[in-house]
Amino acid sequence: EKNAEHVLRVLRETGWTLQNLIVWQKRTSAVPNQWRYSKAYQIIAFATKGRKPRVFHRLRIDAPLRPEYRYERENGMFVTDVWDDIRELTSGYYAGDEALRHPDGTRVCTQQAPIALLLRILLASTNPNDWVLDPFAGTGTTLVVAEQLGRNAVGIEIDPQMVDVIRWRLNERRPADSIAPLRHYYRFTPNLDAIWPADAPSCSPITPQTPKLFER
Repeated sequence: EKNAEHVLRVLRETGWTLQNLIVWQKRTSAVPNQWRYSKAYQIIAFATKGRKPRVFHRLRIDAPLRPEYRYERENGMFVTDVWDDIRELTSGYYAGDEALRHPDGTRVCTQQAPIALLLRILLASTNPNDWVLDPFAGTGTTLVVAEQLGRNAVGIEIDPQMVDVIRWRLNERRPADSIAPLRHYYRFTPNLDAIWPADAPSCSPITPQTPKLFER
């Protein structure tokens, strides 16, 4: 991972404590070049200010059974530092309805993060009414998920076109952006009702009169 050493150095120099390097394992295969293997994962740094996190919920999921398992897991399994159950938004139409597209069908952003990925991050590390900061908001996935979980969120995005995309996405409330279908997957988490309230408040739509994004 070419960026891992730089991320770790910055964390050390700025006083953060590294808790985990999470491996998000991608589902699709990539073509290797002539001198090294293709990359099929992404590193996520879980770091905290202080020795331990202010919030850390031990999530349990209903992950698919591997072929060698003979019996169902009655209480699911804990989420570890390898996330191989979240599919990335692949290129082309394999990305499904969640991928944001222009009217001609082309992708708005090929690096769009999936709803399921940000759901896990926010569910594990925040409580309802907490504040979430995304300094590189991109297509706004963090804000979309935070709104549905009852978290407050601030997004920073330098690209004016992406700011428009985020505004549209928060106002549109697309079915493909809903986190509701994923709740059953986390049903074995003991405190799920506390960290994912069924009646989580809905944030008001973003309008020019009530901006919630830092554009500059």
